[in-house]
Amino acid sequence: MAAFQYAALNSRGKEQKGVLEADSVRHVRQLLRDRGLVPLTVAVTVEAKGSGSLWSELIRPSLGVKTLALVTRQLATLIAAAIPVEEALLAVSEQSDNQRVKGMLLAVRSRVLEGFSLANSLSDYPKAFPAIYTATVAAGEAAGHLDLVLNRLADYTEARQVSRQKVQQAMVYPIILLLMTVAILSGLLGYVVPDIVKVFRDTGQELPGLTVGLIAASDFAKSWSLAIVIGVCVLIVAFRQGLKNSIFRLNYDRRLLHLPLISKMSRGFNAAQFTSTLSILNSSGVPLVESMKISGEVLSNSWLREKVADAAVRVKEGSSLNKALQESGYFPPMMLHMIASGESSGELDDMLSRASSFMQQEVDLLMGIMLSLFGPIMLLVMGGIVFTIVMAILLPIMNLNQLII
Repeated sequence: MAAFQYAALNSRGKEQKGVLEADSVRHVRQLLRDRGLVPLTVAVTVEAKGSGSLWSELIRPSLGVKTLALVTRQLATLIAAAIPVEEALLAVSEQSDNQRVKGMLLAVRSRVLEGFSLANSLSDYPKAFPAIYTATVAAGEAAGHLDLVLNRLADYTEARQVSRQKVQQAMVYPIILLLMTVAILSGLLGYVVPDIVKVFRDTGQELPGLTVGLIAASDFAKSWSLAIVIGVCVLIVAFRQGLKNSIFRLNYDRRLLHLPLISKMSRGFNAAQFTSTLSILNSSGVPLVESMKISGEVLSNSWLREKVADAAVRVKEGSSLNKALQESGYFPPMMLHMIASGESSGELDDMLSRASSFMQQEVDLLMGIMLSLFGPIMLLVMGGIVFTIVMAILLPIMNLNQLII
């Protein structure tokens, strides 16, 4: 059986969409007629592998972190209750109100019913289930502990969701301040300052340097504001396109790892991401070298991905994990010491998990400090700009009063 997406008209003439499992399109149409529906369109749910074309890449279904965590937790609970995988997938799909998610889960179920493993079926949807997910599920199936592995994956995805929400919530206030600063500055330079400056120009008096500079800034903003906006948009688009180039992205990521403050954030975040993924994969029975390769692929920094790939080669050649990562020169010493301790004591999985928690705490602390400082800094900048504009307006008035006296 396969999963089909349909659109049909009900008895009231309203369009109704959904997903059904059936043997063929003809079977789906018959099932719809049995329900009193008039079929409009019936199509097989989007296959993830497809033809490999750009269009097939764009229409591949994906899952948000929150949805992925919920689906994983539900699957883990049902499988732990000794419910077969195909029935668990059906139950989870029925729990979902999202037709796209429901169709994808039913398509995965149809693959499982055909004899494929769950990991193999999930790998058909790489945008929804990343490499770490499918590799961990495969290891869980091989070891016979699929429920435990799925619970760990649910914990992992939920932790990612919590971390992302913290960053988003912390960024709200600084972004509002930044937008307010830009809006106030644009309003003052574009509308308020020109009207006031006309009065000074009509008097014919010599203006202070600060006022002259403000007038020049106002004239520049009025004359070139559109060009500036277009230029900024072009630069952003060009930068985003440049990041798609592997060489440009590699150089950019390498420079990030050497910038003050940003480098500490980038290294800490990637180290936490790497150790967390490596801990899950290695404890799930995935060989260390393969775990390193997969963990390296999920890193956001391409330069570190290459360094992890080089470290995996050295581990394959017989080097210890600690020494292989130390040779890259980019991973925090505390993380390396904890890995070395885990290797010597035979508790690498536990130490990787602890290292991940420690690095994540450091990143969260540093992020909190940066965001807490950003707000006051923006207030000082905004206050400084307004003060400068006010002084540039008041100085000619004070000079004019002295001439009258």
